[in-house]
Amino acid sequence: MATEKRYFHDKLVLLILSINSFLVVLSTIMLLLKLGNSSPNYHIVQYRSDLGLSAFKNGTSTSLVAFIVFVWLVLIINTILSYRTYPVKRDYSVIVLAMGLLLIILAMIVSNALIVLP
Repeated sequence: MATEKRYFHDKLVLLILSINSFLVVLSTIMLLLKLGNSSPNYHIVQYRSDLGLSAFKNGTSTSLVAFIVFVWLVLIINTILSYRTYPVKRDYSVIVLAMGLLLIILAMIVSNALIVLP
């Protein structure tokens, strides 16, 4: 119980958790809005540089919905890992949250780049 009280009262941990949560919600909303406005049939979901002219691979909208599931899983798993490492050392917990923040930002960039392609 003491660990929970210290963890949720740590200002840096709460700041990074808040930023992670905001970015996950923003990413979810952006993807859902862009999927709703685009053509319903196919989207570019992969880029293979070694294939030449056929480097872009098409897929359905469910392939892009996987990005939404991914960022939510990153948020949940990183929060649990951070909470469990907090009693060991506070810095480890902050590093786990920062790595999750980086992963969420990269997922947002990649999903946005894939959905903007014609």
